[in-house]
Parts: sequence; C-alpha cells; structure tokens
Amino acid sequence: MSFNKIILVGNLGRDPELRYTPQGTPVCNFTVATNEKRKDRSGEMQDVTTWFRITLWGRQAETASQFLTKGRPVYVEGRLRVEEWQDRDGKQRYTLEVHATDLQFLGGGRSEEGQPQTGSRSAPSETAPEEVADDDIPF
Repeated sequence: MSFNKIILVGNLGRDPELRYTPQGTPVCNFTVATNEKRKDRSGEMQDVTTWFRITLWGRQAETASQFLTKGRPVYVEGRLRVEEWQDRDGKQRYTLEVHATDLQFLGGGRSEEGQPQTGSRSAPSETAPEEVADDDIPF
C-alpha cells in the first residue's frame, strides 16, 4: 500500500489561470508560498519560503479562478509530485507540484457585492477526470 497526501496553508503567489482541456474540462493553475523560520549557520533566524505549483480540476478550478487573487490565504490538500527539468544553463532544477483534491479559502475577503466575508469558503472536492478509470468505480 502507498499513500501520497500533502496539506498546505499558504498564500497565492499569483492570480489563478483558468483554461480548458480539448474535452472542455476546466483546469486552473496557480502558485502557493509557505513560510517558516529557520536558524542559519550563524544562529540567526531566517525566513524560508517554499513555492508549490497547484493544479485544480472541474468545478474547483472555475471557483478558484473566480474568487482567488494573488496574496489570498488558502488551504490545499492534494498529491505531491516533483518535476525535474534543466534550466537554460543546463542545471538540474526541481518544481514541487500539487494536484489538488480539496481547496478552502481562508480569512476574510470580499464577496461579489463587495461586502466583507468572514470564515472560510470551500470549493467542492473533485478529482481530475483523467485519473478515474471504470475499474476504480465500486458499482
């Protein structure tokens, strides 16, 4: 048995980008930054930021693109992947990617009418349609 689940609480690094697959499925991408404090070699506290690329599918993708903006705090659950690639100088680079299965908006914000919101707002949970096979459906 194996298990891959990550939970992130962080802030959006850029506005979400919504697009559609050739089959018409919505997909949304954005980045989330998490921050922590660590002691450096000299013993001084330093802020360390870790960036994650987030991918959402279906209704969650449309909801995220409609309500999220750069800087907004979010809670994200999903599966973590590490993408490996080479930059222009030929150096190996790594990107942390999360295929999100759950998203919750944190903190206040503004509703469509411009009124402040309180609490959190959750987008419905969905998985990417490409990941569900007929054999996986229990009925």
